[in-house]
Amino acid sequence: MNIIQKSVELAWKWHKNMTRKGDDSPYIIHPIMVATILAKNGFSEETIAAGYCHDLLEDTKCTEQEIKDVCGEKVLEIVKAVSNEDLKDWKEKKRRYIESVRKGPIEAKAVCCADKIHNLQSTFIAYPKYTPEAFWGKFNASKEGKEWFEEKVLIMLKETWNHPLISEYEKLLLESKKLK
Repeated sequence: MNIIQKSVELAWKWHKNMTRKGDDSPYIIHPIMVATILAKNGFSEETIAAGYCHDLLEDTKCTEQEIKDVCGEKVLEIVKAVSNEDLKDWKEKKRRYIESVRKGPIEAKAVCCADKIHNLQSTFIAYPKYTPEAFWGKFNASKEGKEWFEEKVLIMLKETWNHPLISEYEKLLLESKKLK
């Protein structure tokens, strides 16, 4: 069995009963879409596998050891770089995330960018289904807080990486600022 299949099975194992807070869709769609973005852009199998597994450490009880055993050390390194620490202070947690991705391998920047792209795409799908207050109330930060974070991620990616995905992310971010 190859690393892609192993990573899909691991993501399914841990995300199968979860839903996304923005639109209540099956959570597994998100890692599938992140991995799809990475695959369409020609990234390595390890990077695609990390796309499938990118939320396991922060959103499930999956351990670092399980990711390493199933997908290998490189996938674990990428996943760790794109995982938020469990901190109460939201802004500090996001600052540390940005620094972790900044210092992480190039593949972590790719997973981060694909993750942000799909999150914004999901926002455009879910937003019309709710009142603005109801939609933004589903998240751990205000719309302004989320915009601050997205801008800081964009700046970090532009400073540390050169890839067409950054332009796609920037375009979606500019479009999202038009939402109320």
